[in-house]
Amino acid sequence: MPNRHEADRVTHGFPHRATVRASLTALYRRLSPDGVHRYPTSVPAAAVALDDDEDLHLGTQRVAHTLVRHLRLPEARMVVSFRPMEHAATVELTAGPEYFVELNDRFRTRRRDIGAALAHEITHVLLHRLDLGFPGTADNEVLTDVVTAYLGAGWLLLDAYRRDGVESQKLGYLTPEEFGYVIAKRAEVFTEDPSPWFTSAVAYDAWVRGRAEAHRERTPPPLAGARWADRRRYEWERRRGRASPDAPYAFDGGTAPATAVSFPCPVCCQRLRIPAGRTLRARCGVCRTVLDCVT
Repeated sequence: MPNRHEADRVTHGFPHRATVRASLTALYRRLSPDGVHRYPTSVPAAAVALDDDEDLHLGTQRVAHTLVRHLRLPEARMVVSFRPMEHAATVELTAGPEYFVELNDRFRTRRRDIGAALAHEITHVLLHRLDLGFPGTADNEVLTDVVTAYLGAGWLLLDAYRRDGVESQKLGYLTPEEFGYVIAKRAEVFTEDPSPWFTSAVAYDAWVRGRAEAHRERTPPPLAGARWADRRRYEWERRRGRASPDAPYAFDGGTAPATAVSFPCPVCCQRLRIPAGRTLRARCGVCRTVLDCVT
């Protein structure tokens, strides 16, 4: 996991949008909706906090075991150590039963972020055991951040983003807004309110921006909750049989008016294709979400 200290190097926005969406689809495909719903609550802050008077190594092992249990890895024993390194943390993936995690020496004095660093590395272990990954290293790291966030531990990574007079820090491969987006996607499914968890003002702001983006994806046509102006534009484009390049939907078949429309599921981002020109309920075959649509 990268180790960034300078705030002006932090990328913002949604540059990994396609990979984030592909990661959500891959997670649902690999775990199934029932498997995803085995993670109904996010890891609580108190469970991964180290007190100043707690032994560093014993406390780190305790936090690691907490995250192992949260991610449902009861057979994975974590051996955690500290050493000087370029990155924030790294993990050695083997056949088990022991996994070796190394943390940057700076976490000796920054205990509040040990849980965040461990969350990303232990999710690597989970993905290794699930045999879930993308071909490229960069995409695979994005996948790891997405899964960490969607299974309830990634809010720690976002809260580790700080920019003030004392320090500037950013952990993980997603932008702050992308972390907020994935956490918001999870919150919609599990009816959580992550807003009280953030101790960092800039992390909270990123969560708000990510939440707005996630909410926007719940309301475009052909979903029934679309705004009137968006619906009117959709109807005009359907009659032409061609959607504009920036539209979140596409018309299939090459006819006018269009006979079918495709769009991403607002939960798992799987591409759905349904008949056009109807009012109907569509069921996503990946996450099983039922969507009210006016196509």
